[in-house]
Amino acid sequence: MADVNTVRAVARGVRMTPRKLSLIASLVRGRSVADALVILNHTPKRAATPVAKIIASAKANATNNHDLDGNSLTIASLQVTAGPRQKRFRAGAKGMAKPYQLKSSHIVIEVTGAKKVRKATAAAKPAAKKTTTKQSAAKEEK
Repeated sequence: MADVNTVRAVARGVRMTPRKLSLIASLVRGRSVADALVILNHTPKRAATPVAKIIASAKANATNNHDLDGNSLTIASLQVTAGPRQKRFRAGAKGMAKPYQLKSSHIVIEVTGAKKVRKATAAAKPAAKKTTTKQSAAKEEK
């Protein structure tokens, strides 16, 4: 059976509310990476872009850094949590200040997949024909 490994990618401080990102994350949770990217490319929500980026990043990490097969990758977990909030004030009527918060999010994804199958290396190739002259035999003994 093939070796199954888990690779993780994290995007911190995404300038979007966790509620909006969670709706998009629930669309692709548990699917294969290829299916998830197709779904997100056809989703008309602004929150689909950062989720697609982090999935593509996890796929690149798995194939380039961990030698996993890109076709066998599936999303094991996709979490969206609240990040830090920036507190601001907006001008209100009669000189008042109206407070509001700029929300941000953290996205954590784990993908699993099988190791790439390696082809035979150059060391496994058959040896070249041996010559039977006395000089070559003497060289082989040394």
